[in-house]
This record gives sequence, C-alpha cells and structure tokens, in this order.
Amino acid sequence: MRALSYTQISLYQNCPLCYKLQYIDGLESKEKGYFSFGTTMHDCAEYFFKVKVPPPPSLEQMLDFYERKWLSEGYESAEEEAEYKAYGREMLTKFCEIHQPDFRMPIAVEHKFTIDIGNVKLTGRIDRVDKLDSGGLAVIDYKTNLELFTKEYLDNDLQLTLYQLAVEQSWFLPVERLTLYHFRSNTPVSCPPRKPARLEEARRLVLEVAEGIQAGNFPATESGRCPCDFPQYCPYYKHKFAPERGESDVLDEAAVPQSVERYVALQKEIKGLELELDELKQTIADYCQAQGLNRVFGKGHALTYKMVERGGYSEPEVRALLEPAGLWPRVLGFDQYKLRELIKDEAVASELRKKLTELKQVVSAKPQLWVRRLAGEE
Repeated sequence: MRALSYTQISLYQNCPLCYKLQYIDGLESKEKGYFSFGTTMHDCAEYFFKVKVPPPPSLEQMLDFYERKWLSEGYESAEEEAEYKAYGREMLTKFCEIHQPDFRMPIAVEHKFTIDIGNVKLTGRIDRVDKLDSGGLAVIDYKTNLELFTKEYLDNDLQLTLYQLAVEQSWFLPVERLTLYHFRSNTPVSCPPRKPARLEEARRLVLEVAEGIQAGNFPATESGRCPCDFPQYCPYYKHKFAPERGESDVLDEAAVPQSVERYVALQKEIKGLELELDELKQTIADYCQAQGLNRVFGKGHALTYKMVERGGYSEPEVRALLEPAGLWPRVLGFDQYKLRELIKDEAVASELRKKLTELKQVVSAKPQLWVRRLAGEE
C-alpha cells in the first residue's frame, strides 16, 4: 500500500476517480495561477522562519527572495500575474511588520513526517510548529484562500487533525493550539486541539480511504469543484469534453442534444400539468366534501372521492411505553416498520402490543379521486 498524504486523502474523499487519474494513472493537473501564488508565499514564510539564529530576514531581503522565487505558471494573462505579484508584495510587507518585532524561533519549519496509522503510512509536510510558553506545541498551516476561515471550517479541517496526530507522535509533546494562518489578511485563526475521539475518527477515515484505494473503488463523484482537469475521463462530463465516441444502437449521436432539450421541455410541461391537476383535484374534493358527495359525474366519466388517511405513531408516547419494558432499542430511530413488526411479535407481552396498537393515530389525510368510465362511453 502506497503512503498517503492529506492531499491524496482529501482528493479521494472528494472524487475517487479523480484520485485514480492523478495518483495511479499519472495524469498531471493543469497549472493554475493561484497554485503558483500559494507556493511562492509558502516559500517566503519558510525563508522568514527557517533562520539558524535570529534575527529573521529584513523586508528588503524578503522582497528580494520573493522576486527570485516568483512562479509565472498558470496565470490567465500578464495583467493577472502583475496584479497577484503586487498583492503578494503588500502581503509580505505586512507579514514582516507583524512578525519581525516579536520574532521567536519555531521548533520546526516545513517539517516532513511519516507516521503509521494501522498498516497505512501517512506522510506530509507541516508549515510550522511553535513551542508555547506552557510547554505545549502549536501547529501552524499557511493558507492563501480568498476568505477568512470560519469557526466551523477550523473545527472540521481534517488537515489540522492529521497534523496534530503527526506532531504528537513526532515529539511526544501535547498539541495545545491549531492555527490556520490566512496569508491574504495576515490573520491567524486558532482553535483548541482535537480531543481523542476526533483523533480516532481521523485514524479510521485514513484506514477507510486506504481500504477503498486498495479495493480499487474509484467511482466518479460530483461536487462543487466539477469539472476537474480531466473531464474527458469522467462519465458525468465526457459526453461534452470527449467528442470521439463509439456508435450506439440506442440513440444516434447527432440526436442526443435534441433529445436532451426535448426531455427537459416535456418535463416542464408535465410539471405544469401536475400542478393544474392538483389544483383541480382539490377543487373537486372541496366540492364533494361541501355537498356530502362520494361521486361526481361528467358526460363520459365519473370521479369517486374519498379521504385517504395514513396511520402512524407519536414517538414520545411510544417511547414512554417501550422504554420501561426495555424494548425501545428494538425500534431505535423510531422506525415505523420496526414498530409494526414489534406489534406483530408474539414474544412481546400481549397487553403491551394492545397498548401500542391503541396509540396508532392519523398522521396525515389527503383527498384521492378515482376515474370511472361510464357504461356505453368511449
């Protein structure tokens, strides 16, 4: 089993097929400007903190390093690249203003790790690890995301969770703070460390992903990130992005676009007719109810009216009856099907089954109309 990184795990979670295309089939993603920008900013942060002794580099040194490390790949135009480059200088200037006066040597910068989780090796590189005055450790990960991170984002960030696992195994010291450093606003956003249950949950997730990869489970999964860089291999997008296809006996290729549009048009018509039908049904039902009728007649057809009731049970009442008898777990989650099976079970006391039956009530009622063709009418 190959070693896994957070990036690989995250990609497999998002789309197993995309993981396969990149990490097994070896397809390369397209270069993107924001990736190049993020790499340059990470390199600058590493340069600032990875000094052998204080002080850190000056602003002039930082900007010179920035120029030398600038990556031009992936930007859509020279104008876009120039905008990013100017913005990066502003970010670095503010970064130096904040971190130079109270500079403290971290205990690790760009720390590479490999740890064992079951039979899976987890690898990665942590941007920075600080030693706190309390003796514990702080994990810092730099991000160039557009928006500042919310509390919910921070609390659910798998990368920080895996980094906590790695740091605590590497140094045998407790992690006391997890931080995402928002580079665009030079704002650190922090939260307490993950509790043992969350760490165990992350371990299980790593093993599940590894198991899926080992089993060759690579289904295409849609998300807000679609389409990716490989739409020609995806069953959701290859019809659009891979025009070369084999012949089909079912539908002529040239007829597919027209068939799609015709389907959508018919679907809209059906929805409109269903809405009209529901309104007409309610009008006829209201008329039958007001006139005390069970059937109304047209010239060639008749409609039979009846209120159809759906029975069910109130959860609080059922729970109050079953918990003292130790039977609530039998219908855990208040599964109505399991409850009906319990009532049929002769091993359950007959008195209890009788009381349960008495709890049944109408939970909904709606009118129904049945069409009858009148005799002699075509």
